This record gives sequence, C-alpha cells and structure tokens, in this order.
Amino acid sequence: MKLFFFDFSTVLIGIGYFCNVKQERIIVGLEQLGTLMVSFGENKEWKDFSVGVTQQEYESFQGLINKQKSLNGWFTKENVRASLLALGKLLSKEQLTEWSSKYSYTDKSKRVGIIMAGNIPLVGFHDFICVLVSGNTAICKLSSNDKTLLPKLGEFLIEFVPFLKDRIKFTEGRIGEIDAVIATGSDNSMKYFEQYFGKYPHIFRKNRTSVAVLSGKETKKDFQHLGNDIFSYFGLGCRNVSHLLIPRDFVLDRFFEGILPFSHVIDNNKYGNNYDYNKAVYLMNLHKIMDNNFVLLRESEELFSPLSMIHYHYYDNQNEVDEYLLKHEKNIQVVVGYDHLPFGKSQSPGLLDYADGIDVMGWLAKV
Repeated sequence: MKLFFFDFSTVLIGIGYFCNVKQERIIVGLEQLGTLMVSFGENKEWKDFSVGVTQQEYESFQGLINKQKSLNGWFTKENVRASLLALGKLLSKEQLTEWSSKYSYTDKSKRVGIIMAGNIPLVGFHDFICVLVSGNTAICKLSSNDKTLLPKLGEFLIEFVPFLKDRIKFTEGRIGEIDAVIATGSDNSMKYFEQYFGKYPHIFRKNRTSVAVLSGKETKKDFQHLGNDIFSYFGLGCRNVSHLLIPRDFVLDRFFEGILPFSHVIDNNKYGNNYDYNKAVYLMNLHKIMDNNFVLLRESEELFSPLSMIHYHYYDNQNEVDEYLLKHEKNIQVVVGYDHLPFGKSQSPGLLDYADGIDVMGWLAKV
C-alpha cells in the first residue's frame, strides 16, 4: 500500500496566495471605483470606458447626484461631489496596497453589519471598504437620509469585482444575521445599539466634534482654510470645527473677515432656518453673541455648539490648551492649528485616519 503525505505548509501557503489574489482583485476594483468617483466629483463628462462604466450608467449616476437635494436638503450637488472627490482620491492602488498590507486578509468571511449615519454624504464609506478589503461581508443598514448613493457605488464595484456580489448587501429595514457590527449614531442611539447589538463584537460610535487652536499668527488664507473646516457639509460632520481656542489678545474681526467667502451657506434653507432659530433663542435669553449674518459666535467653554453657531473661549497659556484638549479627548475627532492638523485638512482624512481613533481593520482581523 502506497502512503501519501501532505505538506501542510505548502497547503497553507497556497491558501494565503489565494487570499492575497482576492484582496488584490478587490484593490484593483476599488481603484477603478476611485477613478469613477473622482470623475463624478470633478463633474466631468463621460468620454470613454476608462472610467469603467457605460455612458448611460455614468449619466444615470450624474442624475442621482442632482436628485440628492430633493431627498435630503443638506445634500447639495456641491457637497455630494466634494464627498465623492475626497473619497475617490483615497482609492489609488498605491494607497490601498500600503494600507491593506498592514493587516491580514481572511477568506472565511464574517457578516459585519454596518449601521450608517446620514449626516453627510457617504459617511459610512470607509467602514464599507474596510469590511470588504479585510475579506468580510458588508451588510449595510442605510440611513433614510442617505440611502441611494452607496448602493449605486456598490453596483459599480460589483461590475468591477463580480465575486463581491455575495459580499455586499444593503437594507433599510432589519439588518438580519450578523457576526459583528459597526454602528454610528448620536449619543441617544447608544442605548438602542447596546440593546440590540451589544451581544456581538462591536464598535459603537457616538457624537464627536472638532476644534481649532489659534495662535494669533494666522493669515487671512489660514482663516479661509479654517472656514472650510467649519462650513464643509454645513458643519454637520464630526470632523467639522465647532469650537475655537483663541489667545487672550486675539481680535475676532480677523476671523470674521477670513471666513467671508463662506457666506453662501445662509442661502441653504435648512442652514438658514437653524441660524434664524438659534439667533432668536439666544437673543431672547439675553445671551451675548456675535453675528456676521451667516454664523453666530458665542463665548463658552462648552465643546459642542448648535448648528450655525461656533463656540470660542480664550486661553492664556499652552497648559490651558493642553488641559482643555485632554479633558474633552473622547469627544474630539480632529484638532486643527499650527501645531496640529493644518487648517483646511479636517475633511481630508487618509485611510489610516479611523473615526474615534479605533483601528477598524485591526479590529476586523480579530473578529
């Protein structure tokens, strides 16, 4: 009788090779999706198949972009395109390969539920690609405020990488069977998340905001960049600056002058209604506020401020800045300023800039 001996190390290497090939195919597909998203973000016309889709498909998605404001008044064409452009630029093969190489890929796919917020367009996209690149199945519960863009991008990705058809699922109702969950919402959502999903391995995210630390040496250009950090997506994102730390002798008129290019935000009905409401409430309650006709400033050490209002407080030395940032560390997403993230970059996170500082890819590798 002839005996056969298996070299299990060879088998394991073969499995690893097969997994790596699959991950490489996903990365190539995401790169093609990124090319398409950048083209939409830059509002280019369809020229040829280099974007990966037909002219009819391309123009259909352009129509979907134009339709968003009727579905959600915050989702202007400009904001949707800004999101597509920023996310699309992340999806180069070089960036995706460098990022994914830090983690292991599994072909034993787990069903990872992603409960998405709807505050800004495609806010759950990074979680979506994390789940796919790690080799798992993305089961996305869409927000009613953002329920059409990601499913269509998912369709494009499946065209580029057909085997992902069984690994991408979208729902607006019950999320169904899952093995783990990533949930993003408000502080009020936490009880719901704990009640329904606490038994699974999970990442739960709640309210965060961002702050700017001014030195007093800022130029007009710096303030214009800071205006982008404040007013992108009308200030609805956790990476939007809603609080300023300013030196005691700082003249606020310099700040107001620098952000004038963003006065158009008041033309959006939803933003304008928030501005009018907050202005009336604070004036009736005799709170001292500053007003430049499109944003309100209120002196307060409270981290979170209402939409259309920015809180600010003075500091006398660096220790006071450090103490404030440490005190609110768990509620701050980004800090911008000369010794921090550059002004204007808060809405341009990289693949390694995980929300809440939680390494989602590292977490997925352990699920």
